Amino acid sequence: MQSSVPKTLHSLAGMPLVYYPVRAALQAGVEHVRVVASARHEQEMGDKLKKLFGAERISTVVQPQPLGTGDAVRAGISGLVADTLLILCGDTPLVTGNDLGPLFDAVKSEAVNLALLSVVLEDPSGYGRVLRDASGQVTQIREDRDLANDAERNVREVNAGMYVARMGALAEALLELRPANAQGEYYLTDVVASLSRTSQVKACVGSPSALLGVNDRRQLAQAESILFERIREQHLKNGVTLRGLPLIEEGVEIGVDTEIRNGVELRGSTRIGSGVTIDVGSIIVDSTIADGAVVKPYTVITDSSVGPQAEVGPFAHLRPGTQLDDKTKVGNFVEVKKTRLRRGAKASHLSYLGDGDVGEESNIGAGTIFCNYDGYRKHQTVIGRGVFIGSDSQLVAPVNVGDGAFIATASTVTSDVPANALVVGRVRPEVKPGYALRLHERLAGAAGKPVK
Repeated sequence: MQSSVPKTLHSLAGMPLVYYPVRAALQAGVEHVRVVASARHEQEMGDKLKKLFGAERISTVVQPQPLGTGDAVRAGISGLVADTLLILCGDTPLVTGNDLGPLFDAVKSEAVNLALLSVVLEDPSGYGRVLRDASGQVTQIREDRDLANDAERNVREVNAGMYVARMGALAEALLELRPANAQGEYYLTDVVASLSRTSQVKACVGSPSALLGVNDRRQLAQAESILFERIREQHLKNGVTLRGLPLIEEGVEIGVDTEIRNGVELRGSTRIGSGVTIDVGSIIVDSTIADGAVVKPYTVITDSSVGPQAEVGPFAHLRPGTQLDDKTKVGNFVEVKKTRLRRGAKASHLSYLGDGDVGEESNIGAGTIFCNYDGYRKHQTVIGRGVFIGSDSQLVAPVNVGDGAFIATASTVTSDVPANALVVGRVRPEVKPGYALRLHERLAGAAGKPVK
């Protein structure tokens, strides 16, 4: 991966890579998942997965040295009490619970101690082949580099590296493993030959997509593209209209009759209601958009909530802590941070509203600024109900503006305003007839240029 981040914690459609096989296991009915990790990454991996799935469903165990897949499974089952064990790789994000169901069905037969997932490929090069005897019974997994002849090389059924086993039989087979390879590693695939001598090993042919593992960033991008397409397909089935190829991360919720247009990115724990329109190029992160709201093009919303039938954008920025109530409007090039706009309030264009509370039906004119920071602390601006703030006004917090007040254009407000008061804070201009000509001459002379 050429990265300081462990492979299984790389992000894929909004989740760490290891999230997907863990989810598949739980979807398949597994009661508890134990993740085998290195000592360096055990804590981080465990914390992430417990947060996602619940601490009662996840535990971790350390593999002291990376001595192969067989050794990893031995570490994983140490002290574990279970009848049946599912073994998955942490870097196979496309496997689903449906892929794993046949493996559990196979070991219901008393004659079967191990079931493995296999895939039939047009080109099996590089994969371990599933070898069978004349009666069709699985006898062993032969790694690609160890194939003995053309007959074995021509086998197209390959091992996907996913197993369901009876615990007792597997534990005994693991004790027999020997590192008979140049790497000195214990290969889990060797238990197939061991168990096939005393019982049946069942190979269940599954989808080629389940086989796809991630070993580099190219494969990471390939897997993510498939995951995004699966997510889109599910939302389409659920009654969402998608235009183009919006990117919707795992876990995002979208209501019926909502339209998501091209170039949109919905990330994290975002929740979108019904009948919403999210227009092109908008990015929404960990936010809630209520029913009937409209998010216009190229709007960025983070850790915020947008109420029913509210309008945001285009080119608006809702920063963390913003709350827009129903029928509010935040227009083009408006930035809002940790501010609530109550029902019907509007800030239609070119304003900054930070650390504020804007009352119902109030109007914030173009170019208005909530001056919330004194260089050391943030202060709040509170606007009452039905207030009119004229364009190019500055409100220097902390300040309160009472209901129905009128702030005239280009006013600077530094103290509280009573209800229904008019504030005119403009500096009276001084007009000097003819002075502009003298000013041009002085400036042009200083610049060594002719007078315009």
